[in-house]
Amino acid sequence: MPEGYLPIFIFLVVAALFPFVLLLLARFVRPQLPSVAKLEAYECGIQAASNARGRYTVRFYIVAILFVVFDVETIFLFPWAVQYKQLGWFGVSEVTVFLAILVVGYIWAFKKGALEWV
Repeated sequence: MPEGYLPIFIFLVVAALFPFVLLLLARFVRPQLPSVAKLEAYECGIQAASNARGRYTVRFYIVAILFVVFDVETIFLFPWAVQYKQLGWFGVSEVTVFLAILVVGYIWAFKKGALEWV
């Protein structure tokens, strides 16, 4: 019985050592003293106008999260659309409840001002 686990054990050891071996190999291959020109950001030969690490407002992240939430609804509607004929009116009522909850959430987000970009 333990002989059957030997390949799995070898695979786990190789998988655990793989990142460390690659990091060690990369240390020997990479340049040790890069020049100032190599450390500079490349923007089509033009000097960088500002720092690329600017701060974004929280509103940007709220809009992004709302986009994901309302976009995922299509993933949940697809199985219903595939089984539409078999589900009958029960399926229609379930999707109506699901979409009503989403509409309530959308209205709430709109009234809170979460969808105003500026």
